Parts: sequence; structure tokens; C-alpha cells
Amino acid sequence: MAFASDCTKRRSPAAAASRATPRVISVDIGPFLVLAFSIRSYRYAIQGLREACNWCRRSSIDTGPRNIKGEHMKIDRRDFLKSSAAGAAFLSTGVFPAAAQKPKTIVFGGSIPMSGKEADTGLNVLQGYKVAIQYINEKLGGVKIGGDLYELKLQMFDDASDPQRATTLVQKQVDDGVNFFLGSFSSAIVLPSAAITERAKRITVQAGGGSDQIFTRHYKFMFGMFPRASRQLVSLVAMMKSLNGGIKSCSLVTTNDSYSKTQADGTIAALKEAGIELKNVYRLPPTANDVSGVVSQISGAVPDALVCTTHEHESALIAQQLASTGTNIKLLFMALGPESKAFRDNLGKLGEGITNIQYWEPSFHFSDPIFGSSQDYYKYYNSVSKRHASYQTVAASACIVSYVRAMQEAGGLDTEKVRDKLAALDFESVYGRIKFTKDGDGDPVFMGPAIGQIQNGNIAVVFPEKVSTAKLLFPKPKW
Repeated sequence: MAFASDCTKRRSPAAAASRATPRVISVDIGPFLVLAFSIRSYRYAIQGLREACNWCRRSSIDTGPRNIKGEHMKIDRRDFLKSSAAGAAFLSTGVFPAAAQKPKTIVFGGSIPMSGKEADTGLNVLQGYKVAIQYINEKLGGVKIGGDLYELKLQMFDDASDPQRATTLVQKQVDDGVNFFLGSFSSAIVLPSAAITERAKRITVQAGGGSDQIFTRHYKFMFGMFPRASRQLVSLVAMMKSLNGGIKSCSLVTTNDSYSKTQADGTIAALKEAGIELKNVYRLPPTANDVSGVVSQISGAVPDALVCTTHEHESALIAQQLASTGTNIKLLFMALGPESKAFRDNLGKLGEGITNIQYWEPSFHFSDPIFGSSQDYYKYYNSVSKRHASYQTVAASACIVSYVRAMQEAGGLDTEKVRDKLAALDFESVYGRIKFTKDGDGDPVFMGPAIGQIQNGNIAVVFPEKVSTAKLLFPKPKW
């Protein structure tokens, strides 16, 4: 290679003055750098550059750079070493090193139950958010959106399972200029927070609230990974119907909160359509610590199936009370609880045969634009997290994937444009197909749940048959 320098021979000041225009000399320094090319070493590349400059000095050639006035500029040792290292980088790689692009930051705000009665599932959701952001930042080096490189930052606060505290935290972040939110867990928390973000035209994508009330208020900036509650148990009733007369009667236990009530109402309608007798509906307060009265009534009129649209705490109490009274039911379903490893560990053998909704399972095979595939995601998740991955965990990671996809399609971070791209999403992710209804909840056909069952302490998918990993234990094993 050739090294071109603006240089003149050393001469007296008078001679220099008489030659205002310097003579240009091309110096071939290739011989000094052959060693650097052959072994691709920074150390030898720097040595080669130094030898070139020494040769120039011995040949009375002035290699110093000049300023715009033609005056020589001083280069100190530190500057020389920096430039030499840059040259060595070129020699060792064969390409010019590009200037490192400093990433911009996208902040995702919100609250999540890290304490309180919803903490176990809340922490599952939080872990899903964390792992997706960690993968993007550390494994991918950020994401390109509209020609700019971005890193993602998670700014979630503990709402202690308290809706009022959650709204205070969300309002503060809205006031601070956060444009993109991730939801909490529990419809009772997501619903009031949604009113704040909607009023401010800030987007929320969440994996923790499924109440119909969230998705029937014509909100434009709220998106959820699950179908609304009234549509979630259609697959359960379809499974009951497939048992060829094995289920002729059904009773329901529900808690008095927006999610559980609307889920129960949707189930009642589906049972009626399927021709399955509804024996009784039992209602518990939002937070129940004693279910003995309800279990006593169930024991007096045992149905073929008992559907509990309850949260983890109430579900565990019901199972324990049914076991203690020896009340055996052919099919026992609990909407929330069995997906949690802590729930299963707590019940031990008493949990065997309990069914639940199951939106995701490690055996499911999906492609993903960020992680590559659901198997790659699961492998990475287990390598960085000791917390068991529930379907809520994976749904939370899919919230991040959906956000990134929409931002890239929007070509930037304009909230209106990102919102429009979220509404139009239809792609396969680590969680499965992502497609929202016009109201923002998950499409019940593409994002509806399968039915899982606790078998040997783990969740097996038992319905529908095309995605099942085991056969349904029916009737449920006796206590």
C-alpha cells in the first residue's frame, strides 16, 4: 500500500521561505507492514507504522501533519498510539472500523405486583419482560428502528397488588414523559391504570389483564395477550362435550372481581350452548380466606365438573377443602393457580389431575423474529433465570417482541404510528400467533388457550388433541 504525505526536505529558513508550496512525495511503507498483514496482530502493525515513520525521519522527510495555514502540528505520543491502533485494526480485519453508534434508549414503564397476594404470578410476568429486554440488549446489541440503534430499559415499580398504588405509579410515569407501558398482573390493577394511559394517549401492551371491562370501553391504546375473559373457556367446554356424555352437569365457583365474573358469565353461556346442565354458581368475595361454606354446599350436590374461575390463593383453598372433605369430582378446573410451580409444589399429590387454561407450553414450536424460535427462547430463558417459566412469563416476553415489531414497522417511536402498527400485527412469535381484535384483546381463535392438566407435578397439555402432550386423566384421580 502507499502512504501519501505532504512533506518537504529539511532546509534553511530562507530556503523554506522561497518554496511556499511543499513538494508531495509518495512513500511506499508496504515492506514495513508485511509482518502485520501475515499474522494480523495489532502489536506488529503498530511496530510497522513506527518503522515507517523512522524511515521517513532518516530520509529527511517531514511527515508531520499541517493545519489549514500550512504550519506543522504537534502529535504527542498518546495521539500517535491511538492512530497506530486504528491502523492496526484495519490491518487485522481487512476493513475500516466503523464508528461505534451510541444507542438511544426506549423506556418501558409500568407497575407489577412484586409483593402482596398477586406477587407470585406478578413476578412471573416481570421475569418475562426482563428476559426479553436482556436478550435484546446483551445478545443482539439493541434493535434498529428507523435507522437508529436503540437499547431497551425496563422501569417497573412494585404496586404491591394494590390498584390505587398502581395508578399513582403509572400517573407519575406519564407525567415524567414515558410513552410506552407494560401492564401489571390482575384485571383489578390493569383496568384503572388503563384509564390513565388511554387519556394520555400512551400505549400499554400487557399480559396480565383479561377482564371484558378492559376491552369494551373502546380504548385505542390498550393491547392484551389474552382473549377477553368471557371468551377464554370456550375450549374447556368443547373438551367437556368431547367426553361423550362423561360430563352432564357442572357447577361454578367464582370470585367477585371483574375478571372472574366475566369469565364465569362466558362459561355459563358456553355450557348452555353445549347442552350441559348448570347445577349451581357459588360466589366468593374478591379475597377469600375461608371457602369451607362453599365446599360444604358442593359436597351436598356433587356435579360431574366443577369450574373455578378463581385466582391462585382461592384455587388452593378450594382444592385443600375438597380433599379434606373427600369430595371427589370427575373434572376439576381452576382458571389460575395450576400454571404456577409454587401452587403445584404447595399442593403436592393433591394437585394431580386438576385442569387449567394453558396458553403456552415448552413443547410448542413457534418461530420468532427476535429469539429465532420458542425452543431457542426457552433455552435462553433457563440459562439466565432460575424462575420457572409460566405461560404468563412467555406472554410477557411476547409483549416486548410485539412492541419492537410495531416500532420497526412504524419506522420510529411516534406513539400514534406505533399504535396503528400494533393494531395491525399478524405474525408468529415465541408465544404463538399475535393478532389483536379491533378492541385490543387477543384474537380468541388464534390466541385462545389450550387445556392443561397437572400430571406428576407438571403441566401436560391435554386438549385440543393436535397440540396435546398427554391424554386427559378422566375421571380425575381420587383424593
